[in-house]
Amino acid sequence: MGKSSKLQQSSIHILFIVLSIVVVLPFLLVIAVSLTDEKTLTAYGYQFIPRVFSADAYRYMFESPEVLLRAYGVTLLVTVAGTLSGLLVTAMTAYVVSRQDYRYNRLTTFYVFFTMLFSGGLVPSYILITQYLHLKDSLLALILPVLLSPFNVIVMKGFLSKLPFEIVESAKIDGAREFNIFFRIILPLSTPALATLGLLISFAYWNEWFNAMLYIDDPNKVPLQLLLVRTLNSIEFLTSNSEFSQQVGIDLADFPNNSARMAIAVLAGGPMLVVFPFFQRFFVKGLTVGSLKG
Repeated sequence: MGKSSKLQQSSIHILFIVLSIVVVLPFLLVIAVSLTDEKTLTAYGYQFIPRVFSADAYRYMFESPEVLLRAYGVTLLVTVAGTLSGLLVTAMTAYVVSRQDYRYNRLTTFYVFFTMLFSGGLVPSYILITQYLHLKDSLLALILPVLLSPFNVIVMKGFLSKLPFEIVESAKIDGAREFNIFFRIILPLSTPALATLGLLISFAYWNEWFNAMLYIDDPNKVPLQLLLVRTLNSIEFLTSNSEFSQQVGIDLADFPNNSARMAIAVLAGGPMLVVFPFFQRFFVKGLTVGSLKG
């Protein structure tokens, strides 16, 4: 390897190191602020190393641990069930439109793509979920609206279109039926694309709170994100209404306002940051081989 190649490779490494630092530092700052005393934040602002360590923000969040743990459980259940179901439906839909022997594959692909441009709207969706499907206060109301994404179908179709069609033909000659071909041949070959889409779908379910706000009134079925949104709104209400806070006996000088906001961000995003490294290898490969194809 020549000197120019080594210099070029070193420059690329330095560039990615700098980019990694730029990405990681804000999250480290969020963690540091969430562990800083509120009075210190008011006096000195945000700092990477807390001058006065304090866990008041997390103590405030865990005042009712059963509520937080139940919300984590609901979110975990919805994320796992929704991701598995979404992957299955997405793969089956993409497999159909990617088959070369399917006469209407172009028309169906356009139909899927068309839904990316226009949606039914909020009011029709709400009427469908509550009046026709009767899913008010049901966890299915959190799963079904995010179950199938046309973007994911197009990406999965691009990956499946690259698989040799001779595999399907040879399996048919051996007497395999369509479901056997799909579950025993196509899905195992689609692991990188499934892992990539699984990560994207799980992010969508984990961060979803708007549908929960619309359809969930039962406090036992409130997911994590909606619980944190309500907590954040409560903090904003207390800090913006000092008279009310004084009447109920809350000292805003000691109330973890800014640190509690950062603690909410850590509680909301922390688990997915732990999960992502396990899927990173498949995620990068899936993005490479699953490029769009007409």
